Amino acid sequence: MRTQVAIIGAGPSGLLLGQLLHKAGIDAVILERQSGDYVLSRIRAGVLEQVTTDLLDEAGVGARMHAEGLVHAGFDMLFQETRHRIDLQALTGGKQVMVYGQTEVTRDLMAARQAAGLPTLYEASNVTVHDFDGTQPYVLYEKDGAQHRLDCDFIAGCDGFHGVCRASVPAGAITEFEKVYPFGWLGLLADTPPVHHELVYANSSRGFALCSQRSATRSRYYLQVPLTDKAEAWSDEAFWQELRLRLDPEARETLVTGPSLEKSIAPLRSFVTEPMRFGRMFLAGDAAHIVPPTGAKGLNLAATDVKYLSMAFIEYYLERSSAGVDHYSQRCLQRIWKGERFSWWFTSLMHRFPNEGAIGQKLQEAELAYLVQSQAASTVLAENYVGLPL
Repeated sequence: MRTQVAIIGAGPSGLLLGQLLHKAGIDAVILERQSGDYVLSRIRAGVLEQVTTDLLDEAGVGARMHAEGLVHAGFDMLFQETRHRIDLQALTGGKQVMVYGQTEVTRDLMAARQAAGLPTLYEASNVTVHDFDGTQPYVLYEKDGAQHRLDCDFIAGCDGFHGVCRASVPAGAITEFEKVYPFGWLGLLADTPPVHHELVYANSSRGFALCSQRSATRSRYYLQVPLTDKAEAWSDEAFWQELRLRLDPEARETLVTGPSLEKSIAPLRSFVTEPMRFGRMFLAGDAAHIVPPTGAKGLNLAATDVKYLSMAFIEYYLERSSAGVDHYSQRCLQRIWKGERFSWWFTSLMHRFPNEGAIGQKLQEAELAYLVQSQAASTVLAENYVGLPL
């Protein structure tokens, strides 16, 4: 088999890239080692910046997002048992964010690809990438007990943090930057109405909490927990009780509890690899960078990568220009490091760090007080949250 672009990974990055290339008349085959059902079972966040919603519209998959997504013009910061609203719309000249689950984004992209009859090879095992440092790269994989070869012009590594693409780059050609945080997020999904119509970020003496949502009837809550904790050790009752202790009195009264649909613990890390291009192979999304979820930047940075990568391939095939290909890594990394900085700062501000003690909490509370009392400081937060311009 031969294609123009071989996309490794059928998460939102790979599917979105495939859809944008299809719209431009560029052939792509997507390889995914898991089943389609498994991909859809991954529970991820879903606060979308304008750049991401615009890109989904450009790909022709934005209709359900606009019909079912929740437009948020602000969010609440909770500390010392008092909530303060950050008015995104007022502070950024009218910008907002869209709450629409990453699972739903993936579902929409999968449906569009299937409707167009485009090839996605699920359960492709033992994928390996070859000769990407030359002019004739190819991919080997196993499917239904047989080995197959896919020849291509370019390889797009959209296969996540543990994927094969970054792991295939020679050690001397890549630099990795990483910070691992000393805690994780215990997340619970429940078919209960959200505690508030907008997100609530809580800094408490017991640790961070986040009250999020997927719809008007489905809520997503998170608790900061030690990395040694196991999700199965947390009963639903224990989760709800601990969440109450980290909220303000009003939220405790309005919180509706119920059985969990999903419960898991995610570690937090900041990670970037430089560069993101290796000959004719390109990394995008989690394959190239990870952010702590506090700033809601993961999916949005991945979408920006895909935007730049799709533009590069379109320029290459339709305009006979390699400028986009040559500058892909530089363009992406400028925005990625800004997103990394914001996510690190917001995480550092909102969480309890084991070694910082009482003075750490006092300093956080002083900064939070300044943040909500200063329009300039609130504007900086809001501008970063809604997404800096490309």
